[in-house]
Formats: sequence, C-alpha cells, structure tokens
Amino acid sequence: MFVTSNYFKMFFEFVKYISPTWYFNVNTENAYLYFVNYSTLSDQDKALIEYDSLYSSASISNVDAAYQAFQKGIIKSDQRATISEEMLPTIADNYRFVKKYFHPFWVVYILMIRILGFKNPFVEIYAAIKTYNVSRVNLFQNVYINQDYDNFNSKIINTHPKVSVIIPTLNRYKYLKDVLTDLENQSYKNFEVIVYDQSTPYDQEFYIGWKLDLKVVNQQEKALWLARNSAIQQSTGDYILLYDDDSLVGPDWIENHLKCLDFFNADISSGVSLSVVGAKIPNHYRFFRWSDQVDTGNVMIKKEVFLTTGLFDRQFEKQRQGDGEWGMRAYLAGFKNISNPYSKRVHLKVSDGGLREMGSWDAFRPKKLLAPRPVPSVLYMTRKYFGTKAALYSILLNVPPSIIPYKYKRNKYIALFGILISIFLFPIVIYTVLKSWNYSSKMLKEGAKIPAL
Repeated sequence: MFVTSNYFKMFFEFVKYISPTWYFNVNTENAYLYFVNYSTLSDQDKALIEYDSLYSSASISNVDAAYQAFQKGIIKSDQRATISEEMLPTIADNYRFVKKYFHPFWVVYILMIRILGFKNPFVEIYAAIKTYNVSRVNLFQNVYINQDYDNFNSKIINTHPKVSVIIPTLNRYKYLKDVLTDLENQSYKNFEVIVYDQSTPYDQEFYIGWKLDLKVVNQQEKALWLARNSAIQQSTGDYILLYDDDSLVGPDWIENHLKCLDFFNADISSGVSLSVVGAKIPNHYRFFRWSDQVDTGNVMIKKEVFLTTGLFDRQFEKQRQGDGEWGMRAYLAGFKNISNPYSKRVHLKVSDGGLREMGSWDAFRPKKLLAPRPVPSVLYMTRKYFGTKAALYSILLNVPPSIIPYKYKRNKYIALFGILISIFLFPIVIYTVLKSWNYSSKMLKEGAKIPAL
C-alpha cells in the first residue's frame, strides 16, 4: 500500500526538493520535538543564531531560527517551536531560505522543477530574483558546544548495565581481528559480543583465545538483516550496540554511547562514522545534535525500543537502507536519537567481503550497468514513507551522478561529469530506473517483513 506523505506545516516546503527523504519532512505529532522556540532561548544560545527579520512574518523568522538551532546542535526538548497554519512560509520565504543555507545552484534547480511542474512562472521567477542579494550563511562557523558533558557523572555507567555488541560478518577475518582487539581494549567492561558469521569457509579456530564474552553463530544463509535480527533476539543486554566488521574505534567507544544516552535522556546514540572513501565527512559530525539518520555500523539503542518499532524489515535483505527504514519507524514513534561525536568509528569500507559481496556499493550504485538503479529497496522505503513525488525528486537528484564509480563520490567535478554521461546514456538510465520502480512496487504490494522482538 502506498503512503502519500504530508510535509509538516511548521517547516519550509522547499527542503523536499533538496533532501526528499529527510526524516523531518514527514508529518508527525512528534516533529515539533526537534525544533526550538527562539523566544525561549537564553541570550547565550541566541548569540549563535543570525536572526533574520526579512521573512514575511516574525513567525517565519522564528522557523528559520529553529532550523539554525537544529543544525548548530541546540537541543532543548522543552522549548518547542510553533507556527500558525494561517502563517505558512510564502514562495518568496522558501526561496530566501534555500539561498541562505544551500548552494545558489539549488535556487535555479528548484525554479526549473517548479516551472516544469506548472507553477506560475511569473510568481516563481519574481520570488527567485528577490534572493539575488541574499548571502549564504555558514551554519557551522559557530555551533553549540555543551560544556557540561565532559564533567557529567553518568548514573547509567555507574550501574554497569549489560551491553550487547552485535557484529554480522562475511569473509572479513583479517579486519574482524582489529574489531575484536578494539573491543578487548574498551574501558567499559560489562558487555557481550555476538558475532553472526556467514563466511565461506567458516573459520571456527579464529574465535579461540579472545578475552571477551564472545558468542559466535555460524549462519548458513548469507543475510545481513536476518543476522542482526537473530542476534538482537538472542542478546541478554539492556542496550544493543550495532557494529560493522570493517571498523576501528577508541577505548571509550562503548562508555561514550552510554553516557550520551544518559546525558540527553535519549533512546538512540548514533555514533559518527568517518569513512576513508566515498562521501565527504559532514561538518556536524564534530558536535552533538539531533540525528537525522541511523547507521547500524555504529549505533546504540535501548533494547526496549525494539518492543515498539519491531526489528529490521527483511525486505531489505541483500539491498540497501534497512537501517534508514528502521530509523524512520523510530522517528515516527517519537524516540530521541542523538548524533554522538564522542563515539566515533573509522569506517574502512573495504572492497572485499561484507554486504558489497552480496549487493552494491551504495543505494544508487548497483554493480552492473543494467541492474535496477537505484537499488529497489531505496524506492520501497521512499515511496512508503515519503510518497511518489519524493521518490521522483530523489531519482532526479541521485541517479545521474551515480553513473560515476563510488570512489569518486567526493569529487564534485567528476560527479558533474557523471551527470553529463547520464544524458548520453539516457535510455539505459530510464530502463534501469523503471526496473527499480517495478521491483519496489512488488515489494510495497507484498508488504513489510518485520519480526517482533
């Protein structure tokens, strides 16, 4: 069944063109939790925000301020933003917002999309032109740094709850050795490690001699989400820490996940992942803020959360974004998810073994030229939670640059070259997108495959 999403009323509508699958685009009664009321902030917090009084109303100016506060890491759950439905951002407000916080390209892109979508061209062009003298704001020049965190004495850590570290692995013993070594060196000691090994051949001797509470299951079926679901069901900890088999972490990794949950009274601590290849490391990975993703390579979740959300949807088996889909369910249920810079990992993203042996390099880069693009599970998730329009926006944004190899993903000039190539390969691109759309339609018709805890 298709779900057509409504973008919640308090925010700028044009975000949907730039980030079609941003969690906070979706209408939910919990959406206001994450955006503060500017008037309730302290003078110290307000000093971080460049208040813009040139919107159509003070109400819209406050929404702009709330967006800045979100991006800068001001987390104040008891100071929520509000806006009257009779005072929604105008078209000019939306263009102004885009020009302030995104590259000028986006104003042109959105203008073209809206005119092609039969919006009034005179209104659109006039509103876009009005942004000519609007300067771009560097959101991350001054951010909120919580001075109390370092000295915070965590009651959770002091009670020593059990943590279950869950690692699915496939043909990566040489990297798993470093993973287990890092776990042996953790400052926090009350944890078990559950490894679901799908390797061929399976090396039972590898697991002998580790100074860990180590449980190993030789899973015959090569299935990532089956492994994670089974491990969660088997776990005995109060906290689930999901981890990848090609990562490196420091000795205070587990401790800082627990501390983050306690300090923010949160349900999910999303550790940041520093990739050695692929996408550029985001600026916001250096400070706490509300998280807009779930990365099952580095995330701690209160086990009780799964009682509400269910486990991972097995429709994503051998595909992509199963963690993003679960994160969407957690967001809709109102669970607090904090981006945690202290629990960082180095993600090696090695080219052998793991999910890439079964699937693709990323959501929009299948291994074969004529394979469905994007991976069908991406459209399954997008269409299910964000609607058809958002899925089309996502295809338009992400498919053309995905023609270039994953290792060049950070290079914007090569990405532009990929867009040009996609024009010449247009029939092939359309063919692969239609294949993906048809597969996702079948998945939607079949429905979710979500086991209970």
